[in-house]
Amino acid sequence: MSHRLPDFPSVPALLQEFESDLAQAKSPRDAQTVRDKWLGRKKGEVAKLMDSIAQVPPEEKKKIGRLANELKQALEARWARHLEVTEATARPADAVDVTLPGRVPELGHRHPLTVVRDRMEEIFTRMGFAIVEGPEVEDEWHCFDALNMPADHPARDMQDTLYLATPIRGESGRAEDVRTLLRTHTSSMQIRYMQAHQPPVRIVVPGRVYRRDDLDLTHSPAFSQIEGLAVGEGLSLADLKGTLLAFARQMFSPTVRIRFRPSFFPYTEPSAEIDLSCWQCDGAGCAMCKRTGWIELGGCGMVHPTVFEAVGYDAERYTGFAWGIGIERVAILRHQVEDIRLFYENDLRFLEQFPY
Repeated sequence: MSHRLPDFPSVPALLQEFESDLAQAKSPRDAQTVRDKWLGRKKGEVAKLMDSIAQVPPEEKKKIGRLANELKQALEARWARHLEVTEATARPADAVDVTLPGRVPELGHRHPLTVVRDRMEEIFTRMGFAIVEGPEVEDEWHCFDALNMPADHPARDMQDTLYLATPIRGESGRAEDVRTLLRTHTSSMQIRYMQAHQPPVRIVVPGRVYRRDDLDLTHSPAFSQIEGLAVGEGLSLADLKGTLLAFARQMFSPTVRIRFRPSFFPYTEPSAEIDLSCWQCDGAGCAMCKRTGWIELGGCGMVHPTVFEAVGYDAERYTGFAWGIGIERVAILRHQVEDIRLFYENDLRFLEQFPY
């Protein structure tokens, strides 16, 4: 831009032109470009005006110098006001810029053990079983005595059970001489439920249990179980086997087979271990079933008459069956996980492999 006398524009006219340029700026970078156009040290309009002093007659130099200084001061004052307004109306650093494109948030998902537990509960619920839960801190009577485990039973040894120093308080509010413990199985809730309900009974009890085990590939001092109980007139071992077969075919494979191996549990008679035919090799033998064709699932049996006597049921009239299955055990079989510790370490590299 070049201005020559005698038609040199006035300071207000040039300032208005600066205002017009600044009003057209769409961003801070555009505004800075306007500022440099007028106030730049080498190529700004004020700098050009100062350079023109050497080319005008001596009598005009003083007048041009005065105008150039006035213009510079006016432009700098206007620029300072522009910066104040910009800073006052600037968006806070932590504010959301609604003009930016949206970002899809990362979503979490359920833990694989939660998914397996929900699936097991869903299957048994469809069979007519109710889901009940109970306390994890128990007394010896509900956890052992009522389940036909005498005081000298190995399961009551300190090596297996985690006893607590806190006594149970009775209805009177006084501390009673009863040892408390972290339950070793959810069967204690079966006792509590039968004490409060008369047959027929059909329940499953999922929950956390605790034992004095070392943490390794297949053991944990805290793990989850789901135990089932059915009590009524005329229930037999065939009903138990049919229930577990229906569960296994919905949980693992429609073609899976089931077998009972004789075993011993104090609270069932007869007792059995539950084996499933390997659904990967159909019983032919593979790495999953360790070349046996069968996979162990849990324990089961017909409820011992002594248990019915402990809760006031007529053992001559009613029969019942019960089973216990580890939730981690089912998850390991479904997903072929070799180390139970992976379920508890919260390692996202492992958990992200189960996008439920």
